[in-house]
Amino acid sequence: MQPDAIIALRRQFHSHAEPGFLEYRTAWVILGTLRALGVPATTGADAIDVTGIALPPTDAEQEAWARRAVESGVPAADVAWFREHGTAVIAELEGNRPGPTWGLRVDIDALPVDEETAEDHRPVAGGFRSTTPYMHACGHDAHAAIGLALADRLRDGDFAGRMRIMFQPAEEGVRGAQPMIDAGVTRGIDRMLAVHLGGDLPTGTVVGGVTDAMATTKWTARFEGEAAHAAAAPEKGRHALAAAAQATLAILGLTRFAAADTRVNVGTFHADGSANIIPALATITYETRSTSNDVLADLNGRARAAVQGAAQMYGVTAKTTAYGRAAVSQPDDVLLDELARAVAAVPAVTVFTPKGASGGGSDDAHLLIRAVQEAGGLGTYVFVGASNPAPHHHRRFDLDEDALVIAVDLLERLFRG
Repeated sequence: MQPDAIIALRRQFHSHAEPGFLEYRTAWVILGTLRALGVPATTGADAIDVTGIALPPTDAEQEAWARRAVESGVPAADVAWFREHGTAVIAELEGNRPGPTWGLRVDIDALPVDEETAEDHRPVAGGFRSTTPYMHACGHDAHAAIGLALADRLRDGDFAGRMRIMFQPAEEGVRGAQPMIDAGVTRGIDRMLAVHLGGDLPTGTVVGGVTDAMATTKWTARFEGEAAHAAAAPEKGRHALAAAAQATLAILGLTRFAAADTRVNVGTFHADGSANIIPALATITYETRSTSNDVLADLNGRARAAVQGAAQMYGVTAKTTAYGRAAVSQPDDVLLDELARAVAAVPAVTVFTPKGASGGGSDDAHLLIRAVQEAGGLGTYVFVGASNPAPHHHRRFDLDEDALVIAVDLLERLFRG
């Protein structure tokens, strides 16, 4: 696949940005492109266990995004299939000689960001600004294009072993990797990679292995009390909102840890009712993060205790549900050495750092990497600089599209050996 075709794919994905687990058009384009290339592709239960999605989109959300996909040209029957069976897609390629089985994760979902409308924003000037309420403000449009371009490059089979390219939904909120692991996508993989563009690094820069990713868990806590008249019979009520407020303050006040860096946040708070009613229902969403998997487990326990303590204080019940998670993984030196050799064959890479920091974000690709490492395999998370003019998740985020070609050239060289 030539550079112009890679960039055209990226722009197509960018202009039709879709949320996690609702990437109906995106998955349709990916699957259709793979079939047109003659690359075997897997979808449905062999790619993702949809029963393992803790907080799936609501029926209303599914209907709205299904309608949008159909209006953009996707056959209704195909949309219905992805709606029922999930939007994960896996490309499988066979090499012409013995070798390891490689896995590569590329994510495909977008963010609830209203994209910049100014004429100096390149997607506006180039006519590919997002036409949906979502935006590819983290480069997943580029990742999907990289995955397809790599499948095209490797379909000649001139490499050792096998190649499994995983097009993962719902990385935002770290929700998509675990259901794919539950479907068995990492079984048999010897070497697992993820690739990410941007990272506020200049084009031509490559970090072979990210070392500062944070483990995280995303939670909902639902408080159920008893409604009552706030003036006539307040003693008969059980104040769910007050319990949720107490839990919010307790979570935000959790202690730091000496052994690792930690973060906590309460992001949403909802309760129904009116000023003269003791609210019976309230819900918060919160997240925990740490640079240590073990510390995260401890932090999760403390946050859960804070929720239950607040519920007990106000005589309500509380249920916590984890709906997304990511782990910490560390790169394997063997893969970093192989990446160094591959970089030497790609002139556009001007700076190679074997190990480096990414700013402390989280990505559930580390779950895929850890699953392979725990089974005896190797893994690393690769960053490719793209001179992004604004930070990730910002409405003016964009990429130097030359970085897509660099990433494809580098990965092709790595996998061909």
